[in-house]
Amino acid sequence: MTTMQESPTAADSGANASEAFKAAASTRDVADTPPQRVAAIVTSVLRGVHDAIAEHDVTYPEFQAAKAWLMAVGDGGEWPLFMDVFVEHAVEEQVASSQQGTKGTILGPYYLPDQVKLGSTCQLPRRDDEQGPPLVLSGQVRDIDGSPLGGAEVDLWHADSDGYYSGFAPHVPNGNLRGVVVTDAEGRFEINTIQPAPYQIPTDGPTGEMIEAAGWHPWRPAHLHIQVRAEGHRPITTQLYFARGDWLDSDVAEATKPELVIDPQDDGSGVRRSNYDFELQPQSEA
Repeated sequence: MTTMQESPTAADSGANASEAFKAAASTRDVADTPPQRVAAIVTSVLRGVHDAIAEHDVTYPEFQAAKAWLMAVGDGGEWPLFMDVFVEHAVEEQVASSQQGTKGTILGPYYLPDQVKLGSTCQLPRRDDEQGPPLVLSGQVRDIDGSPLGGAEVDLWHADSDGYYSGFAPHVPNGNLRGVVVTDAEGRFEINTIQPAPYQIPTDGPTGEMIEAAGWHPWRPAHLHIQVRAEGHRPITTQLYFARGDWLDSDVAEATKPELVIDPQDDGSGVRRSNYDFELQPQSEA
């Protein structure tokens, strides 16, 4: 497992996440929110803050500490980390309430677009000496009516056996354990990779200071990030977790769901295999 001393710094991770977020902004749907809705949302958020101040009898020194902390989060480039760990799951749950098909969960701060395209049966790019239990994930991408979706994209990325992500840890080659797998005519795929490790979110910056001050732990359970896309269908962003894994029931990001837990089995050769199918909702029904 990754330790604090081995992990990339919060500042470096935050800078990389911010850069990736800004780079993707031109291709991301941007909210065109009318003033009335902005006012309603901001008023509600502020009311929640005001209520917390009253409920907990917040003092001026605590208020000043909060101001200093918010400034440190911005100065350290940690807003992507903080928002993705502590806020995104609530947004995802709200959006998912109107979505059919496979359960989704958070995107997180470690997504990088435009990764290598791979065939339906493939091995994720990896180092020659990549460590970790061999893992094969197979499955099918279908419409919610059961029709296979040939040519769908299964965009997969995950940490290595020490909990590091390529693009966010200097010693890991770019593109390592990342790829966009294109399904065959029947929507099927089979991906050879390794099982990742749990990891701590970076804790050497203000986000880590908050976690320590609150007496929380900073761990995420081992998981595979997956975004599934098909023309004419609503994409799914999700994660797959591993049965009986550490931190599965206390994920710092509160992103785990029972429907997303897989239980790979050894096929007798030391390779762990699991099957997981994805169902996408047509855009016309979204």
